[in-house]
Amino acid sequence: MGSCAQVVPWVVTLWPDARAASTTTSPTRAGPRTPDAQEASASAGPVRASLPLAARRIGDLGPSQPQRFPKKTERQAKMQGKEEDVNLGANKFPERQPIGTAAQSDEKDYKEPPPAPLFEPGELKSWSFYRAGIAEFVATFLFLYITILTVMGVVSSKTKCSTVGIQGIAWAFGGMIFALVYCTAGISGGHINPAVTFGLFLARKLSLTRALYYIVMQCLGAICGAGVVKGFKKSIYMANGGGANFVNPGYTKGDGLGAEIIGTFVLVYTVMSATDAKRNARDSHVPILAPLPIGFAVFLVHLATIPITGTGINPARSLGAAIIYNRDHAWNDQASSSMGALFFQWIFWVGPFIGAALAAIYHQVVIRAIPFKSRR
Repeated sequence: MGSCAQVVPWVVTLWPDARAASTTTSPTRAGPRTPDAQEASASAGPVRASLPLAARRIGDLGPSQPQRFPKKTERQAKMQGKEEDVNLGANKFPERQPIGTAAQSDEKDYKEPPPAPLFEPGELKSWSFYRAGIAEFVATFLFLYITILTVMGVVSSKTKCSTVGIQGIAWAFGGMIFALVYCTAGISGGHINPAVTFGLFLARKLSLTRALYYIVMQCLGAICGAGVVKGFKKSIYMANGGGANFVNPGYTKGDGLGAEIIGTFVLVYTVMSATDAKRNARDSHVPILAPLPIGFAVFLVHLATIPITGTGINPARSLGAAIIYNRDHAWNDQASSSMGALFFQWIFWVGPFIGAALAAIYHQVVIRAIPFKSRR
């Protein structure tokens, strides 16, 4: 290789016409040869024969010889397409969802479900209607069974270090909601909560007939679930509050009511956002199940409000535990005993219903602007 490198500049200096002469004799060159070219080839013949092999190959590459490059691999072509996508922007491609204000157009790539009627008597003749109610009953039963057992395991222990603690209780509530919503979403919608049912009813996602039926079945399931837990060990259950919700010492009724309103608002707003038809169409490429953010919202709300009210945000859960526990501090307002026996449970019904109503109004009017779209 070193000798070839020394020969090349020497050849170009002494025989400048060798390069041109060799190109006329190249077998790959097409076309007739002129007399001048034949004469130059004849005179350069001895010179070409005396050149080393490397120099002769260099001479074969004339200035007009087309350079051959390897074809692009499939990976290189894809990478170039991605770079072009980044440089030109996503809005260049019509098959992709526009970003920002470009998304505000009259063309829809999703189908908005029609609003449910207020009364739908035909549902009472359908087996799917009763099947959905049974699914809500079983789901709420399992929800109370697992969560109240977790609460009993934590509060009955002498040292919290040996238990799952508040974080474990929050995970039990959030994880059960995730699992049960996933199991029943295709049958009943996976409400498992009268506040969620009430919020979806205000958003016209279900009829009044179905909403009332769901709430009744949810409350019955909660009562049965708490009753089974009490049946396991009545003494431990009654000695540790039975998992009932009440405002803890140091907090007022207003604190408890506010915590229930905001906590339920977070939950119902998450439910409506996760099940929104427009969001599902826009984020169809995102592999996230709707029950996941719903269960995570329940987990976070429990972390925040367990120290205040034990976290209700579910009237059926609060009612079932209170009925089975059946003690005064779960029903009566001890701080206002001089004013008469006030039902303590009103906080865990009024608060969640207000929070659900605010979430439904916010999502439908502000986020989705449904009333304004109907005027177009």
